[in-house]
Amino acid sequence: MYNTFKQHIETSFPFLKDARLLIAVSGGIDSMVLTHLCHQIKLDIALAHCNFNLRDEESDADEQFVLNYGQKIDKEVFTQHFNTKEYAKKHKLSIQMAARELRYEWFNDLSTALAFDYILTAHHADDNLETFIINLSRGTGLDGLTGIPSENDKIVRPLLAFSRQDILDYASEHKIEWREDRSNEEVKYLRNKIRHELVPVLKELHPQFLSNFLNSQKYLQGSSKILDQHIEEIKTRIFKKEGRVYKVSIADLLDLEPLPPYLHEFFKGFGFTQWDDIKDLLTAQSGKQLFSDSHRMLKDRGYLLIDEYKGKISHKEIYEITEENLSMITPLKLTFKEVNAISKEDESVIFVDKETLKFPLIVRKWEIGDYFYPYGLKGKKKLSKFFKDEKYSLIAKENQWLLCSGDDIMWVIRKRVDDRFKVTEKTNQILKIQIDQ
Repeated sequence: MYNTFKQHIETSFPFLKDARLLIAVSGGIDSMVLTHLCHQIKLDIALAHCNFNLRDEESDADEQFVLNYGQKIDKEVFTQHFNTKEYAKKHKLSIQMAARELRYEWFNDLSTALAFDYILTAHHADDNLETFIINLSRGTGLDGLTGIPSENDKIVRPLLAFSRQDILDYASEHKIEWREDRSNEEVKYLRNKIRHELVPVLKELHPQFLSNFLNSQKYLQGSSKILDQHIEEIKTRIFKKEGRVYKVSIADLLDLEPLPPYLHEFFKGFGFTQWDDIKDLLTAQSGKQLFSDSHRMLKDRGYLLIDEYKGKISHKEIYEITEENLSMITPLKLTFKEVNAISKEDESVIFVDKETLKFPLIVRKWEIGDYFYPYGLKGKKKLSKFFKDEKYSLIAKENQWLLCSGDDIMWVIRKRVDDRFKVTEKTNQILKIQIDQ
């Protein structure tokens, strides 16, 4: 395995040879073999061990074992203790998921603080098979069947090409010691049940099952890349971004066959999983919405609108602009300048009679009951009616900022100025107001 591993690094991961590497070492056979191999081919490594405090004295013994091994091979060892049970309870996670989050967050923090180029983990081919079966059982689609990536940002998994048996044989040949985690034998955990009860049966069915699986997975990975390219080409055509909102043509979606797989590929990145609900939304009345954990999807006439959504929309954001400090940077960049004459107006510039203003000026979102006197029209108009006439979507209404003088709306920003503040022949001070973003 040594020669094969060395060639594998030179062929698939040549960038590791000149990099500073952090190896995730639990003390189990997989990570110990990975550490031994990396040390033997003289990679620049340090070790990182997580003590999750889940097995009392055994957890502490694992930590000491890794520390001793680091001292033996003269490599730096970093350790970290976690209250995994408390974290899992607080974040409503399983113990396994809590440990995973804690582990990778610490690895990333450590690599950033100490300038490690890559983090190596000891996932191998059997881990990949187990993950495939888990994802297959959960119906995760093609993405879940392409396996554990050999590279994912700074995470590199150089043992994915090797089986658990390869690792066992290498450990035996080189008399490598390791620590056994008894929880790995407990079949109450799904992965362990698959590992100990299902995978042995599959391997009995065909002696080359694992290698055949790895070849099949390569084909799946290739198919996934082709699909990604096709989906991206269509998304470029039918997804239009307006500010922070994606606008998707429903007519273009309905032209796609078969529709459900396209919906899955288009919207999974926004956290949506209820494909039948999205399909129904295409023919629903305007205003109907769907929510994922991170986004909202809104039917608006012939379009689906998608924006980030983190709970109930608040209209109570209020920002003041004083006469002594006539400027604003956030949430909008507004500039104010006294001028001698009106120049050409556009959606980003208005001119008002400064003497009609009441300070401080207010920037806020719209509220029910708001009205103003649109420039060029006689009389007042409810803002809700203005929005309807302008064919505003719900998202557009929520994102519309108003510039107010006291209680009076003076500018529906980028849309319409109020007639009460216009420049007339009697105006002595002209104020130019411009939005720069």
